[in-house]
Amino acid sequence: MKRLLKIYLDKPELTGVLFLVVLTIVFQIQSNGVFLNALNLQGTLGLLPEVGLVAIGVTLLMICGEFDLSVGSVFALTPMIMAVLLEGGAPFLIAFPAGLLAAAAVGLFNGFVTIRFAIPSFITTLGMLFVARSLTVVISGGFPPLIPTDALPKWLFTTYVGPGNMFRMSFLWFVAVAVLASLLLSRTNFGNWVRATGGFLPAAQSMGIPTARVKIACFMICSVLAGFAGTIQVMRLGAPLPSIGEGLELQAVAAAVIGGTALTGGIGTILGGIIGAVLIRVIDNGLVLSQVNANWFKLAIGALTIFAVIMNSWLRARGKAIKVEHHDA
Repeated sequence: MKRLLKIYLDKPELTGVLFLVVLTIVFQIQSNGVFLNALNLQGTLGLLPEVGLVAIGVTLLMICGEFDLSVGSVFALTPMIMAVLLEGGAPFLIAFPAGLLAAAAVGLFNGFVTIRFAIPSFITTLGMLFVARSLTVVISGGFPPLIPTDALPKWLFTTYVGPGNMFRMSFLWFVAVAVLASLLLSRTNFGNWVRATGGFLPAAQSMGIPTARVKIACFMICSVLAGFAGTIQVMRLGAPLPSIGEGLELQAVAAAVIGGTALTGGIGTILGGIIGAVLIRVIDNGLVLSQVNANWFKLAIGALTIFAVIMNSWLRARGKAIKVEHHDA
């Protein structure tokens, strides 16, 4: 038991892995073997990037000690800007970066206001949630812009590839971003700065870490990934609905927490956030296949989030106590 607790302190995502294994077995039994068949896995993995990319950004930001509740609105705003530009005749190579640039600007604003005026990021990004959503509706005029059929290179994001056409191209983009984010957090000085900033801010500042710039960079990465995820969804749907992404910010926070990210900052992994995102997709899909009322989805996510926080807190406390006992001995 002591050995497992010590392993958990180094691998906080293990709780999420345990939940994933248990729920996969349950849903496989409940669905009479349909849950893990190739066609269902294809559908589940096809939608994963749209939640997973947002979860990666939110996880990185939470490890840095901050929150972003505006990611759901940025998820809608970014592709809306792109779509309006495409409708106006702009080429994709201009419209797509313009949307991501707007997302980066939102992240920059969130970070600057939070740090400059010492406002909790919860409040700053809650305000931006309403601002960005309102801008999305205003820009669209309340209706989805008519994107020219040949304006979107859908093959770059929605084409199925791999053995048996198992994966969309968007999944490969998701994997690439996940690998880069993991390397950034675990193999670079910036990653060490993120953990130090989120773990204990005064100590990080006394060590000469540019904590303000680190936090602003994390806010910007979080917003850009949310915008990119929204763009991928619009590529799949073919139209930028002003309402897309509603509630996504809470799912992303839940994914990070379920994956072992500490609410207080400093602890967590990109893999944990991804596992949390996979769990959300698994629960959503599994409930449908098990013929359970879809209205139970949010209850299941909420209950799992609360349970994950309680379990992670208890495991961390026990693991630290064992480390202290071992050190004293």
